[in-house]
Amino acid sequence: MEKANEEADRILARAQEQAAFLIGERGLTQAAEAESNRIVGQAENDADEVRRGADEYAVQVLLSLEGEVVRTLQGIKKGIAVLDERRAELRDEDAEANGQAGDEPNDGEYDADAATEDDETADAAPSGRW
Repeated sequence: MEKANEEADRILARAQEQAAFLIGERGLTQAAEAESNRIVGQAENDADEVRRGADEYAVQVLLSLEGEVVRTLQGIKKGIAVLDERRAELRDEDAEANGQAGDEPNDGEYDADAATEDDETADAAPSGRW
């Protein structure tokens, strides 16, 4: 009987050791899980911050590009207007030399006065009135 009691005590002690180990391991698992959740949360916050910075940079680049495109379009329209003036003057000179009136209908030249878009807010390429 004494031998059986010793065996029972030994089995009981071993079971208590295993339970303590499992409880400790579970606590360690929970701590590791909490730390991983914290790391993932921090990574998500960092990613959001990087996205916001990238979006802000993209907006600044696009606004700058828009300004350059508007200035380029204005330069193009001014160049077309200068060329139209020059062509009209040459046509008038030719008409005077040939004895014709200077008010001829539009013969396919670009009509800068007919352009109705505001130079500051033109959305697309000019439709061109050639």
